[in-house]
Amino acid sequence: MADLLAPTAARAAPDPVVAAPAEPPAPVAALSGATTAEIQRVLAAFAERRRREGFRIAGVVEESEGCAEGCERLTLRCLTTGERVSISQNLGRESTACNLDSSGLAAACGLVQAAIAAGADLVILSKFGKIEADRHGLTEAFQAAIAAELPVVTSVAPTLAEPWDAFAGPLAVAVSADDAALEAWWDALRAAAGSPPPAVV
Repeated sequence: MADLLAPTAARAAPDPVVAAPAEPPAPVAALSGATTAEIQRVLAAFAERRRREGFRIAGVVEESEGCAEGCERLTLRCLTTGERVSISQNLGRESTACNLDSSGLAAACGLVQAAIAAGADLVILSKFGKIEADRHGLTEAFQAAIAAELPVVTSVAPTLAEPWDAFAGPLAVAVSADDAALEAWWDALRAAAGSPPPAVV
């Protein structure tokens, strides 16, 4: 009571309130909520913006084009070398089988792993699909990026949410497939790391 009645200047100053540091965002961003074509555009544009800032990019984005037989031909473009790797087999117009070429996926995965080993700041992988859910395809590239503690951006279909969660767990966060949302995740990640972008050379 005596302290409460003391002159203001004589009272002990209250301890300053220190805000708890914000939790850093998960280092793996999983895009969803748009068409495959739009998601791949967002990934490619994000990679190009980071490249212009001087970041070293490892990864692949998916590109597609029609073929004479009426099918869709898919390629993965390496974001380090620009090399395009076909991941489609020509099974003919009437085929209903999956036309993904596992050897092409393995080759693309190897390109990403080599880029990570050579030194990278960011890894962008076209998607975590059914093949990755079965631990094939780009799985080893995902694992190499996570082992190197690099930020990763990918895409995951809602139908694969359960195997994706089993694979990535708390390391991943869902991000809307649009430029602004992805930039917000990246800005928060960089702010938490306390690292400015590298100098453009």
